[in-house]
This record gives sequence, C-alpha cells and structure tokens, in this order.
Amino acid sequence: MTHAYLSSPVPVALAHRGGWLTDDQGERRTELENTAAAFQHAVDLGYTYLETDVHATSDGVLMAFHDDTLDRTTDRPGAISELPHSEVARARVAGKEPVPLLEDLLGTWPQARFNIDLKSDGAVLPLLEVLRRTNAWERVCVGSFDQDRLDRARRLYGPRVATSCGPVDVARLRLASLSPVLRPVASRVPVCAQIPLSHNGFPLLSRDVIRTAHRLGMQVHVWTVNHPEVMERLLDAGVDGIVTDNTTGLRELLLRRGRWNPSHPRTPKNG
Repeated sequence: MTHAYLSSPVPVALAHRGGWLTDDQGERRTELENTAAAFQHAVDLGYTYLETDVHATSDGVLMAFHDDTLDRTTDRPGAISELPHSEVARARVAGKEPVPLLEDLLGTWPQARFNIDLKSDGAVLPLLEVLRRTNAWERVCVGSFDQDRLDRARRLYGPRVATSCGPVDVARLRLASLSPVLRPVASRVPVCAQIPLSHNGFPLLSRDVIRTAHRLGMQVHVWTVNHPEVMERLLDAGVDGIVTDNTTGLRELLLRRGRWNPSHPRTPKNG
C-alpha cells in the first residue's frame, strides 16, 4: 500500500530548500534557501512537496537549515548546535530572512508535504517532538546521509513516518538491481529511493535501479537536478520525482509534458 506521503500523482516535484526565487521574467533573483520566502515562492508556483533540512539548537529547538553553522548563508557566525534558539533567531539569511522553525513551516502550509533531511544526531528527538505536536506523521518523509541516524529515527518514529533510502539502503538497492537473485538484500522499509545521479564520480542511477525500486514498491526521486535537459532524460527513464532548485524550470517542463500535478496549500494571510 502506498504511504500517504506519496499519495499524489507522479511525477513528484520537490522544491529543494524552497528553490530559487525568480523575478517576473523567470530570471533567478537571489538565493534565500530554507526560508519562508523561498517556500512561499514554491507554493505560489503550485509546489506541494518542499524539501528542507533540520538542525537542533543547544536548547533543543528544531530549525530548518542546511549547514552546521550559520556562517555561509547568514549575517551571524556560529554552530547551531552550540547556540540557543534566541541567538539563532537573530540571524538573517542573506541579511534579510530569519531562520525558520520547522514547526512553523508545517503550520504555515498545512497541506504541503515536507521532505526532511536529518543533518545531525541532535535533531532526531526534537523532530519526534515536532511530529507529535503537529500530528504531521503522514506529511513528512525523513532521510539522512548517515545510515545509523536514519535507522535510529525509523525505530523511534515507527512505520507511520515515511523514510527514504540511506547510504546502505542505496548500496543494497544497486546490488539488487544487478540480478533478481540478489533482490532479497534490498531493504523494503524506505518508501522511496532519493539519490543523486552519481557519487564521487560513481554512477548510482540506472534503468535497472529504477525498475528494481519499483518492484520493491519504492518511488525513485533524483536530486538535485536543475537542467531541463537532464530532467527530460530522467522522466523518460521512468523516475517518479525530481528534487530541484530550478522550481520554475521544472514546473514549465512538466506543464509542457502535461504532467504538472499541483494542488493549492493555504497561503498565509500575512503573505
């Protein structure tokens, strides 16, 4: 049975960290990754799947933010895990936008679904608490580049929370794609395989991987794809979803192919 998180028609379009903001001519204007402004822009385009990352502050508040530190994207330095929320709340992405709480994102767009990358061990329990408070169990898919962290999350969250493949899961899926005899080694726990085209020059995606994932009941989502020509090839190969910064480009491509499947999450009254 398909998990509720993936009950929308394919292909699934996922806005990576909210995606690039663009002007009226579709030109990239600025990057405000993982901010309410970026997510609102994606929602306004019709996106219902939003990708983000989470870290916990020193006092256990869960923030939607990619890096370990504030340094690269905000006007303040420091490791999020070493700062209280009161300090992180003062930072501004690109000098403009605050770092949002994951809980606020879930509440602002209650019909949107969130793909959440657990970026630290310290975020595992705070995410569990956020899911309990918001009752968002079926609206999120959790992943991680750390297999141990992801396995711990699976044990704590239970099967009602969708998870994607971790590194070991991807390796097993690739192995299973080589021969039907090897198929039992693949995990059947993830609801989707979210993988890049390659890692360190080693190709990860193939038509055999896609077919094997489908036989195991998984969707295949590829990240992070920003070039329309590559998007076209992936869709022709049978992938079920694309994670992109180029939210306008993917939307236009899917519209041309007659496969754009938006719904309309609530836009906050305060804009």
